[in-house]
Formats: sequence, structure tokens, C-alpha cells
Amino acid sequence: MTVQNQYPDIAQALKDLEAAGAKNRRDGLSAEELMDSVTQGGLTYNDFLILPGFINFQAHAVQLESKITKRITLKTPFISSPMDTVTETDMAIAMALLGGIGILHHNCTPEQQADMVRKVKKFENGFITDPVCLTENHTVADVLSIKDKFGFCGIPITENGKLGSKLVGIVTARDIQFVNDHTTLLKDCMTTDMVLAQEGVTLEEANSILCQSKKGKLPVVNSNGELCSLLARSDLLKNQNFPLASKAFKSKQLLCGAAIGTRPDDRERLSLLVAAGLDVVVLDSSQGNSSFQIEMIQWIKETYPEIDVIAGNVVVWEQAARLIAAGADGLRVGMGSGSICITQEVMACGRPQGTAVYKVAQFAAKYGVPVIADGGIGNIGHITKALALGASGVMMGGLLAGTTESPGEYFYLDGQRLKKYRGMGSLDAMEKAGDGGNGSTKRYYSESDSVKVAQGVSGSVVDKGSIKKFVPYLYTGLQHSLQDIGVDSIEAMKDGMREGSVRFERRTAAAQAEGGVHSLHSYTKRLFS
Repeated sequence: MTVQNQYPDIAQALKDLEAAGAKNRRDGLSAEELMDSVTQGGLTYNDFLILPGFINFQAHAVQLESKITKRITLKTPFISSPMDTVTETDMAIAMALLGGIGILHHNCTPEQQADMVRKVKKFENGFITDPVCLTENHTVADVLSIKDKFGFCGIPITENGKLGSKLVGIVTARDIQFVNDHTTLLKDCMTTDMVLAQEGVTLEEANSILCQSKKGKLPVVNSNGELCSLLARSDLLKNQNFPLASKAFKSKQLLCGAAIGTRPDDRERLSLLVAAGLDVVVLDSSQGNSSFQIEMIQWIKETYPEIDVIAGNVVVWEQAARLIAAGADGLRVGMGSGSICITQEVMACGRPQGTAVYKVAQFAAKYGVPVIADGGIGNIGHITKALALGASGVMMGGLLAGTTESPGEYFYLDGQRLKKYRGMGSLDAMEKAGDGGNGSTKRYYSESDSVKVAQGVSGSVVDKGSIKKFVPYLYTGLQHSLQDIGVDSIEAMKDGMREGSVRFERRTAAAQAEGGVHSLHSYTKRLFS
């Protein structure tokens, strides 16, 4: 027998591939087989890998759009956690500009949290339908006060200082830059030669007029010369620089989320947040399967039907079922899996994150409720695995802590530049507002406890630089991960997981060691450039 006749025709290889798919003999495990708690136990992200697929597209073609609630779709599946060392105004703005969303923490007064929402919403606009207006008898000092409070000083001047009144001029930074006497009336320094757009103009047409005029602001007036809205050049530049930005459909303002508790006074807090422009509320609880949360969901859906509600946290489908039935628009999954969380250790309660995400996502998908994987995300691989198990978004705390936009000051220790990072269950966070209780104690049902039991720790993380560089690294890395798996979108990956075409493999401890850096004397780990 010749060597050639020892083997079948090479064309048979593709037929074998087709037959394997038809007979369900693919290599590796399906997600259902991998996440069988009876045979596999509880798994987390490091316990498995996703097997590679077939590549016939470029990485930049991979679509990362994903729903985080029934009505809100983001261009990227990234969400910053409502922790007081992670998400305040700067983080929420940056996350939204980069295609994700920030969830503002509630370890502060309701007024402070509402002010953060207001600043996020005012950062970028389409047509500004509620511009700050002044009269010509106001002074330069009034303009400077507005600049200190809101961060801008391009202010239309109307007859009575309100929207809907006749426009008589506009004041910009250039008009008052060299005015030393702050008691000067605006009628003596305002610009009256203005480029205007007429009511009914489209946003695209208005942007074109703004570009051609080379002005900083474009007032929109009706046939009587009364101010209807305003357009800002700065917003046009933001559109060019941040094409993935998460925006409200009608207002074109950045999307903003905020966390609240489930106590009666949180209803008053929510009313302030809604008035400030809130888009989505997160009910912040370490264990979301409670009568408190169910009642809060029902009240919010009845009182503020335009606000989407993300409920949680949950780790089993039985928890999810009650919250879905109450009206939750999204679910937050995770209990004790964060890097600063010790709930599983102290309370003996929780679930390994990989299993939790898969089990809850499988159930929630039947009702069209997206799931957010919250906790245990340490790198791009973890993000990919969470999404492959059915999550629609990933909530990140430690991964974003230490960035320029996270709250707090940098400090140096042993030659490294660090920032403080703490769990909301840490005593440090619980004691922030004194004995009166705060967002942290509400999250862990500890407001009335005379002895506080910690479910988190305080620590520090290395400086990561700005998320305006870090998040694009996560975005590009995620695109390449999906390319290796052979899927061109998050939805395609989840569909493949459910159909069994996206395959998985368990990892032993030795396999995990092999998959990391090893057998080197020393090395430098640079994640992106």
C-alpha cells in the first residue's frame, strides 16, 4: 500500500467537521454541560476556557452593542460600580462618553447625589431645552457664579431671564474675559450680533449652521424671536471625539445611572434624582431577594414608569424570579465575588460567579431581562467569559479603581503611585456618615446594628491612568477575544452558547498555571500602549 492510500481524501476532513456538528460531537463542552452544578460544582471565571472558532472577519468589525435593561442599549457592555471609591461625576461622564455607563454611588446625601446626576446630564446635550438664562440687568458676577456651579458661561440673555422670552443677546467667556468690574451689567458687555436658527430646524441642520458660523453657541428662536433652545459647539466636538457615547434618545444627553437603597427615605432620594435627569436606577443590596426590594420595584414602576430599574443582587434563579415578576428591567448578579468583598467568607453565603451568571442569565433570558455580571472581573478574559455565559454587561469596581476619574487622591507607598479602594461592606465605608446610617449600611441591612459586621475590606490599587485610555484597551481586547472565538458580536456569542456551537473546557490548576506567565526569571507586563 502506498503512503497516499493510507489516509482518506483530505476533502473528508470538512465532511467530518459537518458530521460532528450534526451529531453533536463537537470538541469540548457545551455551556450546559460545563455549568452542571451536580457534576462540576460551582465554577468561576478562572476555572474554564472558551475554545477557539473560525475567523472570517476583522477584529474591528466585531460589534459590542448590548442591552443592560429592557430599553437601554449601550455601544459597549461596560458599567462602573456604584462604589464611593469608583463612581462619582468624572467617572460617570467618562464611562458614558466611551460607550458605557456609570452608576453613581449613594454613600452621600440625596442632594449631593442629585447634583452629580445633574452634572453628568449637563455635560453634553443635543438641543439644550432648559438652558440657564439671565436678563440684561444681571451682572458679570452672576455669570461667574453660574460658571463655578455648572462649568460653563455661554448664557443667552432674554427679556425676563427665562426660556420662551424674547432673546436680546448672549454672553460668552470672551465677553467677560477682560471685565475686571464684576458689577458690570450684562447689557454693557453682551453680544447682540448673533447667528440664529429657526424653530423646527433638525439637529443635523443646526450643527451645520454652528460649524459654518464659527460661533460657540447657536440659539434657536421662534417667529417672534423668543428663545426655544440652544446648541453648543463643545457638544459637537464631543460627538466627533466620542462616537460611541451613550446618550438619551430624545435629549442627546449622556446616560446616567444611580444607586439607591430600598428604605422609605430612598423614595425621596429617587425623586431628587429623577428631577435631575436620571435614566436608570440600581437597587443596591447585597441580597436582593427581599420584600423591601420587591415593594420598591413596584413603587418605582408605578410612580416613574419612564425610569428603568436594575434589581439585585442575585445569584440563583429563584431570587431572580421574584424580582422579574415585580417588574425589574435588568438584574445584577454577584454575591461575594469582588476583590474587596468577604461576604462568602464571613456569611457563608453566595455563589461562584461563573455559575451564578450562567444560571440567572438562562432563566432571565426567557423573559427578555438582561443580566449584568457584577464582581470578579479582573481582566479582558473575565469580561469575555461573563458575556459568553449569558451576561449582557459587566459591572467593574476594582478594574476601574485607581484610574484618574475615580474619586480620591493619589498617594505614594514604596515607590508606587496608589489610590484608595474599599468595599461598600467595609467598616470604613459603613462609618462614613456616622451613626445615622448611610448607603453602605443600607446595602447590608445594617442601619440599626449596634455592632457593624464587615463584609468588605479597605485597600489600595496601583494607578491605572485615565479610563479614556484604559477602556479603549478593554474594548479592543474584547473585540479580539470574540474574533478568536469566531463570533462577530456579543449577541452571536450568546446565541452560540445556547445552541452549543460556542464550546468550553474545564481547567485544572496545572492548566491555569500553564495559561499564565511562567518559567521566566523576570518579566515586564505591559497591557497596552
